[in-house]
Amino acid sequence: MAEDIYDVFDETAIEKLLAAIASAEKSSSGEVRIHIDNHAKEDLMDRAAFLFEELEMHKTKDRNGVLFYLALLDRKFAILGDVGINTKVPPNFWDSIRDEMQSHFRQGAFIKGLCEGVEKAGEELKRFFPYQKDDVNELPDDISFGDQ
Repeated sequence: MAEDIYDVFDETAIEKLLAAIASAEKSSSGEVRIHIDNHAKEDLMDRAAFLFEELEMHKTKDRNGVLFYLALLDRKFAILGDVGINTKVPPNFWDSIRDEMQSHFRQGAFIKGLCEGVEKAGEELKRFFPYQKDDVNELPDDISFGDQ
């Protein structure tokens, strides 16, 4: 098992994740962010919701932001979609992404799991929120890390 987030999320891993985010966003107006902590020292969903707001994911025009939150050493993660995307996707959509990601995570393939999750979210964002020529990238395309 990894010592901490910096063992798993090295420069190469970050480049792969940033490429997955860019790919997910290039065909849609959606916004995707990833946040990684070592530990979630509070309830996982409370932490993810706090970060969703802290990262201003709720401020997109179409309310179509998606946050992938991973508490690496706790081996827990959450996917939060804003109200715009949540009203469009099928009821079990986030569960299916979660299950696919979890199968990779169990094997220690955190980067692959996150990349595939971002890719799947990007497909739905493209379907429901296709790129328009006047689209603006509303949020930074980066990965945030915490000290949790």
